Amino acid sequence: MTKISTIQKRDLDSIFHPMANFSELNEAGPLMVVRGEGIYLYDEHDNQYIDGLAGLWCTSLGYANEEIAETAYEQMKKLSYQHLFKDKSSVISMELAEKLKEMVPGNFSKVFFGLSGSDANDTQIKLVRYYNNVIGRPEKKKIIGRKKGYHGIASYAASATGNEMYHKGFDLPIEGFYHVDCPHYYWNAEEGESEEGYCDRLATNLENFIIKQDPKTVAAFIAEPIMGAGGVIVPPDMYFKKIHPVLKKYDILFIADEVVTGFGRTGNPFGCETFDFTPDTVTLAKSLTSAYQPLSAVMIPDFIYQAILSASKEMGIFGHGFTYSGHPVAAAVGLKVLEIYERDKIFEKASKLGVNFQEKLKSLASHPLVGEVRGKGLIGACELVRDKKQKTPFPADKAVGAYCLERMKKNGLLARAIGDAMCLCPPLISSEDEIGEIFVRYTKSLDETLDWAQRQGLLAA
Repeated sequence: MTKISTIQKRDLDSIFHPMANFSELNEAGPLMVVRGEGIYLYDEHDNQYIDGLAGLWCTSLGYANEEIAETAYEQMKKLSYQHLFKDKSSVISMELAEKLKEMVPGNFSKVFFGLSGSDANDTQIKLVRYYNNVIGRPEKKKIIGRKKGYHGIASYAASATGNEMYHKGFDLPIEGFYHVDCPHYYWNAEEGESEEGYCDRLATNLENFIIKQDPKTVAAFIAEPIMGAGGVIVPPDMYFKKIHPVLKKYDILFIADEVVTGFGRTGNPFGCETFDFTPDTVTLAKSLTSAYQPLSAVMIPDFIYQAILSASKEMGIFGHGFTYSGHPVAAAVGLKVLEIYERDKIFEKASKLGVNFQEKLKSLASHPLVGEVRGKGLIGACELVRDKKQKTPFPADKAVGAYCLERMKKNGLLARAIGDAMCLCPPLISSEDEIGEIFVRYTKSLDETLDWAQRQGLLAA
């Protein structure tokens, strides 16, 4: 039984933790983080941890960046709040929108600001449905996500998410949301099937599904370039090239959820560039401010804006928005973060560092526990399996990934276990030495998990 500290007890007595198993949390207690510096976090006992997941895939510039903090302070003194409702705005929000239109690939007319990836994806779906209503296609409303895809926890976003964990107990998904194949070649390819053949099959399955639903009723397809919360699932390189023409054929909008993959994470500024496709709309959050302020953005193409504009005389007010949309402090921080990315060549440096990161990750393919290594740029995962040759997973109730994650925490590395996928996503500002230390701690934890699994008789004979 873990001894709960006084501060942990105070936390448990007052905070309703998101995404928590409450019985486990109340037994073990939360990790009480008190400060951060660079890529490091420190707990109440001053134990040091490398933040190997960049918070929740978001702290790209690390912690305690004084330039960003100073920017927030100066903006608070100048203009601490201004909303964007109706005829009100702020210069700083306008400047950030201009910068995003300049840097995000695609032809975008407007930027809608929110606070999180969840509300941004909710906005995307509301926009798509509103757009089809005002252009006279009220039947074209269905949304297609993918199994294991993650798009947030607001009702529409969670319905687009393809994981039962985010539906169970909440009466989700809402009617009109569907989920097609997860593009995980390692687990889902048929025997002897090539990557291209696998992608052809998934594209055919998508087309058949659209035809079955009736293309006139299907409005949009939403996808992450790399599935983050699904377990860092990296599709084969030609996957989106096979999928995109199907969507075009049936006039289905393509929403790219770049919440995790945007801003240098995959070796390019945006994940859609890594996989060479051009979506209709893009969702941004997380690294937009390096998590120094809550902020999200929806990139809106001109054809959607013009349709809404034309309908506004009849429809009146577009009834969507948030009190904190385009909050000036968040906007100032976002603009400063984008300036740092550009000025300090963060994306270029991260791309080079990603080569080193992927080499170290791939070197673990020979580890007895590792069935698959996967990743792009500075994001990756090792999938732990019971039998490498037969690709046999561990029984879920053995919680091997959870055990390995606990060993990582004991070894001073914060990562994430998604099932038995041990995920890494370090800050973009990590040094080569720090990447090396991440893998020292990661490998040590794998070795300790292997020893435990052997003692528990969990490995195949």
